[in-house]
Amino acid sequence: MTPIVVKVAGQPQVITSGTNNVRSYDLATGELAWKDDGLTKLAIPSPLEADGVVYVTSGYMGNAMRAIRLAGARGNISGTPTVLWSYNMDSPYVPSPLLHGGLLYFNKHTQGILSCIDVTTGKPCYSKQRLEDIKSMYASPVGVGDRVYLLSRDGVTLVIQHGTEFSILATNTLDDKFDASPAIVGDELYLRGHQNLYCIAR
Repeated sequence: MTPIVVKVAGQPQVITSGTNNVRSYDLATGELAWKDDGLTKLAIPSPLEADGVVYVTSGYMGNAMRAIRLAGARGNISGTPTVLWSYNMDSPYVPSPLLHGGLLYFNKHTQGILSCIDVTTGKPCYSKQRLEDIKSMYASPVGVGDRVYLLSRDGVTLVIQHGTEFSILATNTLDDKFDASPAIVGDELYLRGHQNLYCIAR
């Protein structure tokens, strides 16, 4: 899990997920700004933020996903309107979700089962979508333009259409094992395997 730094009313806060809760600290003083008790144990996925809303999730010994409005968040926000929505199904254990174009993509635990949520409503566009040829994932999904890339531990990369309906565009396989998340730089896709570093480009 990687903490994130966001600005709330012009002041930076550090948001970090942990066992059973998420906390936000004032960067200058280290004082607790707010906390929410809605996560499970061993919260590995990193928080995400966009447009003043932070999204947190965990998927070990339970399922938890929450959208939290940063403006006005103070003290213990559990059960308050600051928590915009909760979705406590099929959340990831190791990979972080992908927030891309108003949609949140995430897989169940470490399995090849994908869900996609509209972050405005907290309602799923689709859920429990089985991914062909993907058994297990540690890598977080990445998105660019109209595509989302899903990399399995066995070297299968599934390219799907970004959008509210599930559609596979391509399936590619490398003879290696992968735990690290893909990185995109310009028109190049970088994959770090157990044996080699790969650069995929035209």
